[in-house]
Amino acid sequence: MSTPTALLTMQGITKSFGGAPALRGVDFDLAAGEVHALMGENGAGKSTLMKVLAGVHAPDAGTIRIDGQPVTISSPSEATALGVAIIHQELNTVPDMTVAENLALGAEPRTRLGLLDRKRVLRDAGEKLARVRADVDPRSPMRRLSVGHQQLVEIARALAEDARILVLDEPTAALSDREARQLFDLIDEMRAAGMGLVYISHRMEEVWRLADRVTVFRDGAGVGTSERADVTPERVVGQMIGRDVEELYVHDDRVPGDVVLRAEGLTDGAGTGPVDLELRAGEVVGMVGLIGAGRTEIARLIYGADRARGGSVALDGERLERRSPSASIRDGIGLLPESRKEQALFPQMSIRDNLVVSALQRLSRLGVLRRGAVADSARRQMEALSIRSTSPLQEVGHLSGGNQQKVVLGRWLTVGPRVLILDEPTRGVDIGAKYEIYRIINELARDGVAVLVVSSDLPEALGISDRVLVVRGGRIVAELDRAEATEEAVMLHATGVADQGGGRGR
Repeated sequence: MSTPTALLTMQGITKSFGGAPALRGVDFDLAAGEVHALMGENGAGKSTLMKVLAGVHAPDAGTIRIDGQPVTISSPSEATALGVAIIHQELNTVPDMTVAENLALGAEPRTRLGLLDRKRVLRDAGEKLARVRADVDPRSPMRRLSVGHQQLVEIARALAEDARILVLDEPTAALSDREARQLFDLIDEMRAAGMGLVYISHRMEEVWRLADRVTVFRDGAGVGTSERADVTPERVVGQMIGRDVEELYVHDDRVPGDVVLRAEGLTDGAGTGPVDLELRAGEVVGMVGLIGAGRTEIARLIYGADRARGGSVALDGERLERRSPSASIRDGIGLLPESRKEQALFPQMSIRDNLVVSALQRLSRLGVLRRGAVADSARRQMEALSIRSTSPLQEVGHLSGGNQQKVVLGRWLTVGPRVLILDEPTRGVDIGAKYEIYRIINELARDGVAVLVVSSDLPEALGISDRVLVVRGGRIVAELDRAEATEEAVMLHATGVADQGGGRGR
């Protein structure tokens, strides 16, 4: 429903690609001086709707009004003329041109002789950059800038083109914390100046910080618009997946079993360790710490991805002499690495092949792969994990981030691990996929798997874990049970403040 001060109204927007519906009669509106957040699983239609607004896609049906007047937007240039700008997740700049040249692109000032007025290009660029407080040399090539500064250049260009409607699509995906805070301050200023901003994100903390209203998409349709005060993670997840969710963080009351894995004095001899830890059957242990604390390094040492220079790892009380990823797979120890695209997935291979690649021996007979068993195993995992795709033969690189992560998880479920180490399992996935991953972790623990979760999302780690290990300087400095693991307690240990005043540590 549009508001009386609606700057933008989109009604009944429908769009299909190759007969597959991407938008199903979507209604959306935006007021001047408002940040309206769009949330939903990848592929739900958020970006497609905004590309219709930006003139990238022509709608099959529906109307668009700006300031109450119907408009037709057939190209990005027409969108720009109407005051619409979109900052895509993949930034739209020319890397080998300078910042100033990028800011002048398409509207280059000329001298009376028709030549490029380079002095004015630089002067105008300085004024545009100052408007967004970007500390950038306008003579620098774009490729030398950080992603955050490149983004500010795009916003500066949009403001220079008198944009009144600005769409930001996952704008903080590659930003540092400092760059993200700078962007948030700029968004506040643009809202105060009367611009309308559409903010596409799967990060709830950003939505709470910025949004006036939130609209959730599912399967190409808007399923609910709420004022920010009425938004909760559980409500958003419920709207995304189509059923009620009582709590975002899924956690059974569990009684852990016997120790499955024990590390003693484990070290790489180069700053990580010595590390002592135990993982029990049916237990979820969180490992947290500040950036650079050494969490990933400890996980890789346990798995055997990095060579240990001292200490030992034992499984069911038996010391593991040969430490390597292939040996770990045989021993029933799995690792979901921090970067799924670079370290876990084969993007040109199918979903099916990615799911079974670590279980080929089990799915073979006399050295011959049983194709029926492969197909059945892949199908079961896709159903169990709700992996959304057109076919098991679809290339995994074409899936959303959440579905790719579930494929990597499914690979380990196919193997049947005793111990599973998950390094940042929900990084870069939408909130609906996060809930599904939490559910999978909970079911793994219910089935007796010992799960170690490395996470930089502190509420996540506290919400799903039975115990929390705090890492600082490549060592575990504290072990907290669920009752005592609060954000404050964790940060006291992570920063070293607890060392000055006692506390339970190791």
